[in-house]
This record gives sequence, structure tokens and C-alpha cells, in this order.
Amino acid sequence: MKPKILSHLIAMSCLLLLSIPFAALAAPSKPGLLFEKVRSWQLPFKPIDMVHSVDGKMVFVLTEKSTVLVYEANGTLKGTIPVEKGVTGIDTDATGEMIYLTNSIDNTFTTVSVDFVVKIDTTGSPFHGKADAPVTVAVFTDFE
Repeated sequence: MKPKILSHLIAMSCLLLLSIPFAALAAPSKPGLLFEKVRSWQLPFKPIDMVHSVDGKMVFVLTEKSTVLVYEANGTLKGTIPVEKGVTGIDTDATGEMIYLTNSIDNTFTTVSVDFVVKIDTTGSPFHGKADAPVTVAVFTDFE
């Protein structure tokens, strides 16, 4: 064979071999692909976008009603955050403590701090002062 034809034949063979894995990815009915629905829950409004925290514990769903629904990963609704009309994109930081919103109407980017109020059961715990005094717990995460 001529060297030019041989090099074209080798190049074509390489392209054919490289395309095989991509063809397998595009065909979900091929053997070797296993999947199962892990969980699903009904949303009260039409979703526009969603993001989950890096640790997988929280899910933030942006809806057409200009709200962000905050869920635990098991589907328990933790709360609702109102957002401005025109918000079409959502993302979160690595900790899940900040959500980032993009607004396509006024071309803005907004950062929202998210905090969760947790009830701590202190029944039977020793205390000094009034039993029903307000308490604030400060968590410093810069030493993690």
C-alpha cells in the first residue's frame, strides 16, 4: 500500500475506535447500563432550575412563582425563599450557606445567605440564669 493511503486508513480506524465509547453513552438501552429511580417528590410549582449542596444534604429548587424551595435530600421542605421576578438561574457555594441567583430581566447577580434555625433540646441540662433566656450559638467555620 502507498504510505498516504496507509496513513489515511490508520486515521480512519482510530476515529472509528474512538467513537465506539460515545455511541455506547448515547444508547441507554445497551446492556451494561444500570439505573434506578432513587427518590422523587411532587413540587408545588413548576421548577425553573435546581442545585444541590456539595454534601448532598440540601436541594434548592427555583420555581416559576419567584421562590426558592429549600428541601432536605429526602424531600422534606425546610422553607421557602422569595426572589425577584426574572430570576432564572441558581447555584450554591461549597458549604450550601450561600445561593447565587441570576436575573435575566434586570441583568443582576444576587448572593443570598442561607441559615437554618435548629432547636436544641436542653431538657435536663444544667443552666445558670433564667431557664427561658435567649441563647445565641456562634459557629466559627474558619478552623475546619
